[in-house]
Amino acid sequence: MKLLPYLEADRLEAGCDEVGRGCLCGPVVAAAVILPNDFAHALINDSKKLSKANRESLVDEIKEKAIAWAVAESSVQEIDEINILNASFLAMTRSIQALAVKPEHLLIDGNRFKTELNTPFDCIVKGDGKYASIAAASILAKVHRDNLMTGFAKEFPGYGWEKNVGYPTKQHRSGIQKLGPTPLHRKSFKLLPDQLEIGFK
Repeated sequence: MKLLPYLEADRLEAGCDEVGRGCLCGPVVAAAVILPNDFAHALINDSKKLSKANRESLVDEIKEKAIAWAVAESSVQEIDEINILNASFLAMTRSIQALAVKPEHLLIDGNRFKTELNTPFDCIVKGDGKYASIAAASILAKVHRDNLMTGFAKEFPGYGWEKNVGYPTKQHRSGIQKLGPTPLHRKSFKLLPDQLEIGFK
């Protein structure tokens, strides 16, 4: 399915998406992208539906063709302090603020958004599979975060982050059980099922 180029023509719309909400560790990452109305690419889609190679091949093209793009994070500490939903909103707000061109309207992936920005927005459920700018944002955010977690995997081996990038896989949970949590694990998350013991250092 070809994604829509805009919600409304003749205005600067920024698509915005986040990645990493369901992970047990690491920051939540958001991206915002303003694409030209005539931008088209056969591969552009929700980042979860693309292979790693396709996502990575699209990054340079998105950055090159976009009117503006930005990636931002909310830290593990912020996630634990204000909860994952608010941390996601904060990362999205930061990515929008970091755009070199101010958007006139925002297309937000999901069913809700809270921000101190005055820019009007529409929340679009599964928007990364509907609008090119949201899909582009999802690709930039996912590739950025995957690279980050692959780097952290070298620092903290044994959790399988180079493959699971922080999501709760069997290997990840087995690593937490054997090695304990790292400083990158989210203390506010249920890291292991109830019957397994865990001790934060």
